[in-house]
Amino acid sequence: MPGLSIHARQTFRGTAAMPLNSPWRADFPGILALQAEGQTYLDNAATAQKPEPVLAALDAYYRNGTANVHRAQHLPGDRATRAFEATRLKVTQWLNAASPAEIVFTRGATEAFNLLAYGLEHLFQPGDEIVVSALEHHANLLPWQQLAHRRGLNLVVLPLDAQGDIDLAAAATLIGARTRLLAVSQLSNVLGRWQPLPELLALARARGALSVVDGAQGAVHGRHDLHALGCDFYAFSSHKLYGPEGVGVLYGRSDALARLRHWQFGGEMVRHAEFQDAEFHPAPMGLEAGTPPIAGVIGLGAALDYLDGLDETAVAAHEAALHAELLAGLAARDGVRLLGAPRIALACFAVDGVHNADLAHLLGEQGIAVRVGSHCAMPLYERLGLAGAVRVSLALYNDGEDLRRFFAALDAALELLR
Repeated sequence: MPGLSIHARQTFRGTAAMPLNSPWRADFPGILALQAEGQTYLDNAATAQKPEPVLAALDAYYRNGTANVHRAQHLPGDRATRAFEATRLKVTQWLNAASPAEIVFTRGATEAFNLLAYGLEHLFQPGDEIVVSALEHHANLLPWQQLAHRRGLNLVVLPLDAQGDIDLAAAATLIGARTRLLAVSQLSNVLGRWQPLPELLALARARGALSVVDGAQGAVHGRHDLHALGCDFYAFSSHKLYGPEGVGVLYGRSDALARLRHWQFGGEMVRHAEFQDAEFHPAPMGLEAGTPPIAGVIGLGAALDYLDGLDETAVAAHEAALHAELLAGLAARDGVRLLGAPRIALACFAVDGVHNADLAHLLGEQGIAVRVGSHCAMPLYERLGLAGAVRVSLALYNDGEDLRRFFAALDAALELLR
């Protein structure tokens, strides 16, 4: 990609003097079970392990009797509804949304973006523009790409600068009078950098364009005040935030949600139905057709409770220390090329003369769980001139011993491959 560098043998300050033990590791039975099998889990950007309170909440819901939400006139239904809606309130508080009515539960961040692409379609005219960035995950690219195909729109791509940030100077030019929507990631799942959202969102607002933020990676690392941020829509997935799979959250400002048309139809979202016509609920219920992932939503609530009880400063310091150690270790090894200049939680790298799939295979044989390939960001990798890379991603339960195992396995694999 023009301007974006793949850095080799950068100099990073070490963190050997900082303790790298995780005080939260024992809260995650899955990590302990994998450790007992000789596995080191470093694929957290794909999905995270679940803490004990999440497992307990799921077990309690299923063990004590399940029921559907909102419509049942009995004790199990009332109990499920109260727990389900309690999570909506927790998400509202977590994101500093104005009201629980601004929180829509989906079956993942991917579904949230598709919901938006179909729900907003009526607002576009041929020749209008949707602006995305060069680092987008497929989930925040393909729905807009396909919308552009359906409606005869122009898909405009914002380039990156040398560090891997969206180029603001270019954005000021490319976000123009025909821009109707801006869709960008908060934190890249490949380059590991926070993107300049306040500036980008200001450019979109100045043009009267709607804004969509992919928070799938960003939501995991600290709390984000969406009221202050000022985006129209924000989406993230439960399973990356230590909650269950199959649950996503779509935040929408009340006036922005009101512009959405319904995109799925069935039970729950209908207020009144006749054979020839129907009247639908407004958001959020009008966008939650059918039986929702009740247990998963309740589990997400338990994950938020768990995170709410942690010392955020301590978590951030621990993850920063681990990340610095990871970067320093990669920089110390000949031929290892780091993609961009990651600032948090992950590192993608390639090795001169070594195929990334071969390297990941040998790491896997040694019990090291990392991610390999294009990480659902093929256009970015094409612009980088790479077929893929190896990604190491960290979570609060990882510790220094995990990194020591990783580097020992990496050295053994490179010795064999070279």
